[in-house]
Amino acid sequence: MLKGKKIGILIEGDYYEPEIWYYKFRFAEEGMEVHFLTRLWGQTALTFSGHEYRAPFECRESFDMDDATLKSYSAIIVPAGMVADRLRYTEDIKKLPPATEFLKRAFADKNIIKGIICHGLWLVAPCPELVKGRKVVVHNNLLGDAKNMGAVYCDEDVVVDGDLVTARSGGHCNLFAQKIIELLSAKK
Repeated sequence: MLKGKKIGILIEGDYYEPEIWYYKFRFAEEGMEVHFLTRLWGQTALTFSGHEYRAPFECRESFDMDDATLKSYSAIIVPAGMVADRLRYTEDIKKLPPATEFLKRAFADKNIIKGIICHGLWLVAPCPELVKGRKVVVHNNLLGDAKNMGAVYCDEDVVVDGDLVTARSGGHCNLFAQKIIELLSAKK
């Protein structure tokens, strides 16, 4: 049981519903606090539509948090689908996208497990140094992106490289979540 552990899952429009629903329930089964995080754009809540069924998903929490709050998380997940592409928007092209800046801060803390699945690697594109030389797997469509970032591609469904867990596609979310649960359980 991982009671009291916090996991942050980034969310935006065009999310892959089966994956997000799986995380919502699976991590809670382990006793974890599941927090869905997004850029709220000054709003108290935003409702996003899913990709497959256009299912609505309301988010009330922001990834705009101080370092102490970030350190309270045991894991941060960048999910599959178009979430990463939508989150990598920035108004000022001379600055990192806020979601990438958040992810960069999470990468700086080796105690936080970073989970990136499928197209989630897009959020890393502005900071390729985060995955350069690290073992990863991505959706087949992102193979060139991973190589261009200097990552070491592994043809497996789930790959662990220290505090980084990657998975091939949203369809592998169960294997991905299980690996994160195993790593968090081993830290106890």
